[in-house]
Amino acid sequence: MTYQDEPTLAEDLLLLLFQPRSGTIAGENTLFYTLGGAVLADLALQESVTFSPSGGKLETVKDHVPIDPTLRSAWDYIAEKPRRVQTVLAAVGPALREPLLQRLVDRGDIEQRERKTLFVFTTKALSEGSNGRRAELLAAVREALVDGVDPTARVAALAALISGSGTLPQFHSEIPWNSAVIARAKELEQGNWGAGAAAEAVTRTMTAMIVNNAVAAVTVIPRTS
Repeated sequence: MTYQDEPTLAEDLLLLLFQPRSGTIAGENTLFYTLGGAVLADLALQESVTFSPSGGKLETVKDHVPIDPTLRSAWDYIAEKPRRVQTVLAAVGPALREPLLQRLVDRGDIEQRERKTLFVFTTKALSEGSNGRRAELLAAVREALVDGVDPTARVAALAALISGSGTLPQFHSEIPWNSAVIARAKELEQGNWGAGAAAEAVTRTMTAMIVNNAVAAVTVIPRTS
């Protein structure tokens, strides 16, 4: 498979969480919940999943089968039977980091080099790619959180997931960590995206429910990064 198609929401989220100054990824110890939330939010935005009328479980939409293999894997899991959001997060999230990171490397969004430590051990060092994609994504999120610009549905979901993951303070050099930004981020978490998001109300509500389930999962795990 080539990676010339539109990146998934989870890829964009992982790219944003990558911190160029340190070469690390913010929120590593809760990353699988956050990336899993991005996969489900992507399926919601594509109208590939919906909530069952009773029980509040996710169901697949049969005629909206995703093409991307990562999204398809999660879709297939939900297609087996309706499942709760946190069940899906726990099932699909842990396997996402490495293949998504490899996609970012293949696209040139992140560069990966091997280096030896203590002249013996080989480690992989990450650095920002030269194509400027991370800067573009970060600028769009900043516009939504700082400048009051109505985001697209995709940008709104990214900002909500970053906020919900607890990693937003780590972006302080680009996005100021103040009361106005915190309040706006919480609005996006709740699905209050503004007219520019161009998503149906039901899709916004469902995406907000997914984000908040991911947030609930993240908050029970102590953060060390």
